Amino acid sequence: MKELELKYGCNPNQKPSKIFVRDGELPITVLNGKPGYINFMDAFNSWQLVMELKQATGLPAAASFKHVSPAGAAVGLPLSDVDRKIYFVEPDAELSPIACAYIRARGADRLCSYGDWAALSDVCDAATARYLKEEVSDGVIAPGYTDEALEILKTKKKGNYNVIQMDVHYVPAPQEYKDVFGITFEQGRNNFKIDEALLHNIVTENKDLPEAAKIDLIVALITLKYTQSNSVCYVKNGQAIGVGAGQQSRIHCTRLAGSKADNWYLRQCPKVLNLPFKADVRRPERDNAIDVYISDEYEDVLADGVWQTLFTEKPDVLTREEKKAWIATQSGVSIGSDAFFPFGDNIERARKSGVQYVAEPGGSIRDDNVIETANKYGMTMCFTGMRLFHH
Repeated sequence: MKELELKYGCNPNQKPSKIFVRDGELPITVLNGKPGYINFMDAFNSWQLVMELKQATGLPAAASFKHVSPAGAAVGLPLSDVDRKIYFVEPDAELSPIACAYIRARGADRLCSYGDWAALSDVCDAATARYLKEEVSDGVIAPGYTDEALEILKTKKKGNYNVIQMDVHYVPAPQEYKDVFGITFEQGRNNFKIDEALLHNIVTENKDLPEAAKIDLIVALITLKYTQSNSVCYVKNGQAIGVGAGQQSRIHCTRLAGSKADNWYLRQCPKVLNLPFKADVRRPERDNAIDVYISDEYEDVLADGVWQTLFTEKPDVLTREEKKAWIATQSGVSIGSDAFFPFGDNIERARKSGVQYVAEPGGSIRDDNVIETANKYGMTMCFTGMRLFHH
């Protein structure tokens, strides 16, 4: 099949619409559903991310995409007991590495992952399919599916869940084309390889870079390669915990991603872990309630007439002082940036979210100020020398 006709493009008025290849065959098989234009945009971008992440780390990888940027990405490390609780996984559920990868990818920002596109580097098994079935998701792309997994996914969304199988042997053309305002842009495909070798130029006084931090920085950089620029990514334990995408200012990226990383960590605060939700409150409502509860708008879920719909008893307020104190216990976080940090203020903000390891291209006229700021906090910072803009 050389082309596939779609219902419409980005919006219903944008017709006709299709995907096609100039040479050869389309490298996908639609096993269920009818994916749309944006679905395929998310599918192909997320597929590249997870395959590069697996090649770079040797671990199964997954991503959760929304509007052509990752809400989260992760490698398949085991879940802790706390992970299972904040990601709504049964304590005794048996999980494969690829299931762990997707659960952790989705867990980076569960609010933004609502209605996501899932990407898996490995064959989708029943454990992954069972978790996907319970989440609000638009579709999934993987190199294959077990029979049991496919049957589970076919029952989702009244049988309309989008399931795509990708040809792992597909090699895209070296040149890319894009039309804007009737004008065609051409560029070489970004085949730049991100791996551990990119982290050798450590420019700070502290040269300590443990293996776990190397994996985290690789996760950050590969995630950034497929995130709308400007972009910044915080990572811990092989999992993106905050992605800031598409901001015009670098510091705004750092703040946005940092606030998401803080929210991820606040979900683990005992007061949040022990919120007395009613048994019939669904996952999306729980996610929304938690997001509001840990924000400055907490009164929206604690008001009389509201909290009774969510909780068996009224929770105590999580005060600003309590939140600040809890976030201050965060440590060992890595951060990556798709272009250089122009000022030390980015490092100052990153430190507040527990950042210890930094990877950025370098090349700012104020690199000395950025390095000095990192040295002030004993951070380890690598200059990669490679910009990762994605538009």
